[in-house]
Amino acid sequence: MTLLHCGSFRLSLARPLIMGIVNLTPDSFSGDGVGDSAAAGIAHAAAQRDAGADMLDLGAESSRPGAAPVPAEVEIARLLLVLHAVRDWGLPISVDTAKPEVMRAAIDAGAAMINDILALQATGALAVVAASDAAVCLMHMQGEPRTMQANPQYADVTGEVRDFLAARVAACMAAGIPRERLLIDPGFGFGKTVDHNYTLLRELPRFNDLGVPMLAGLSRKSMLGAVTGQPNGVARIHASVAAAVLAVERGAKIVRVHDVAATKDALAVLSATEHGTKGE
Repeated sequence: MTLLHCGSFRLSLARPLIMGIVNLTPDSFSGDGVGDSAAAGIAHAAAQRDAGADMLDLGAESSRPGAAPVPAEVEIARLLLVLHAVRDWGLPISVDTAKPEVMRAAIDAGAAMINDILALQATGALAVVAASDAAVCLMHMQGEPRTMQANPQYADVTGEVRDFLAARVAACMAAGIPRERLLIDPGFGFGKTVDHNYTLLRELPRFNDLGVPMLAGLSRKSMLGAVTGQPNGVARIHASVAAAVLAVERGAKIVRVHDVAATKDALAVLSATEHGTKGE
């Protein structure tokens, strides 16, 4: 049985885990950002917990296409008021950031995981995580948020993303971060066309031999709107749940979602179909 070492937590991945998204930004693409209101952020985190999230992912800087960067001090200020309130809830708290100084502040304040769209490529990021006991999710992105959707190109999107993630896993291990603290994320929507995204989803099993668990984040993304015609985040809940189930069927161990309760119900049906129901 695979265990993810996540700060003081040892998370069994015998069943898929649900990471509940908590956007502490005013410009979330999904329409659920809480801006600079710590009270609203804490309330949203509590709602995700109560809906059945296994872990929470706090993000204080938007990484949507075209997003402008946020100064580290602003990101830290948004983050810490909420992190201090939720860190003792008995759930692992992940922090979605690419800045080493924010990583350090988050880990010092009790974060058990760093979720990094740059896969610890920023100067100093590897050292910050290596010096801690936090887990880290290494994501693939072509380009950077402001321009990543301008003209993404690949000869073999799955092969190129896989090679990048394999190299980042190796770099982390060479820096002293053990395999048990590593996750990979193919980065749906980050420098990929709609066709690239669906190729990745179809070919997710190609990532299963990298030796670390996979996280998939497809919730409410534009790739879902492109095939359903749903114009905004909230309207994409049904497609998001379907995408989460497909990702788990293809090997994802954690799904990062906005709609925790709906995803939990869908994964319960998947589990009963694959493994039977309790008591039988």
